[in-house]
Amino acid sequence: MIIILCTTNNLDNAKNIAGALVNEHLCACVNILPKISSVYKWEGKIVNDDEYLLIIKTKDDLFDKIESRIKELHPYKVPEIISINVSNASKDYINWVNSI
Repeated sequence: MIIILCTTNNLDNAKNIAGALVNEHLCACVNILPKISSVYKWEGKIVNDDEYLLIIKTKDDLFDKIESRIKELHPYKVPEIISINVSNASKDYINWVNSI
């Protein structure tokens, strides 16, 4: 099981990406955290933005498909797509994620 983190610029984009991933059986669940503050350097400038964070729960072998799908749907030129391996979780939850 992995968790993929992805930020986007507004709630509509976040819901669109989340809905596509769940509807296409690429993940079990997506949480959307609203209005996080992001500070980053882009094209030589420091940027302060409000963004939405997607927390995507899925199987490790689906990362490449999810990465491709996010890139198709995402408005950013270089979207954040970061995978974190889950070393511990309840067996019931892992089984649910793996049932997608």
